[in-house]
Amino acid sequence: MPIPKHVGIIPDGNRRWAQSKGMTKEKGYDNGLDPGLEAYRICRDSGVKEVTFYGFTTDNTKRPSCQTEAFTKACINAANMLIDEGAALLVIGNTKSPMFPKELLPYTNRSEAKEGQIKANLLVNYGWHWDLNTLADAQNVNKNNIQNYIQSFDISRLDLIIRWGGRRRLSGFLPVQSIYADFYVVDDYWPDFNSTHMADAFNWYKTQDVTLGG
Repeated sequence: MPIPKHVGIIPDGNRRWAQSKGMTKEKGYDNGLDPGLEAYRICRDSGVKEVTFYGFTTDNTKRPSCQTEAFTKACINAANMLIDEGAALLVIGNTKSPMFPKELLPYTNRSEAKEGQIKANLLVNYGWHWDLNTLADAQNVNKNNIQNYIQSFDISRLDLIIRWGGRRRLSGFLPVQSIYADFYVVDDYWPDFNSTHMADAFNWYKTQDVTLGG
């Protein structure tokens, strides 16, 4: 039975989860850290070769400062947790913006995986327009090597994208790599993550007719 080589994780619903618990919105982000680590481990142990987490976007930085500070801190902590886990981490995002946390600059080049670990990508201060900017300026682009002209060139094509929080949209998530990805939605909020979400998504993926347009 097929296992996706590359899984995308959109961990949505943190703010709605916090509000449902009587908390302020920014309190939801810390509660998304342990789910992220568990999702990484499930992917690794299932035979997935690469996993990409949506951290925050350039559009997200328009939110109130208490929220931007909270999700920035959560992304820094997430990166350190993945490094401690032995993942081959790559952080992708607009490093020229002051909204990119300087603590993550060392991870903007791929680290080496420890034995038995896999690639993990974290999108931080990421924007689809920023990602495609080099492509827009390129001349005579070879359609067979189009991925070489984007900022996220070191991230492979996605096979499966899983989004928590019930929203049925990609929200600008790696538009080039997502072109043939199957898209699975979990209605539960991200902090309510449990392993059955991943199992259900993987079982659903096995039923899909993956043709890549052929």
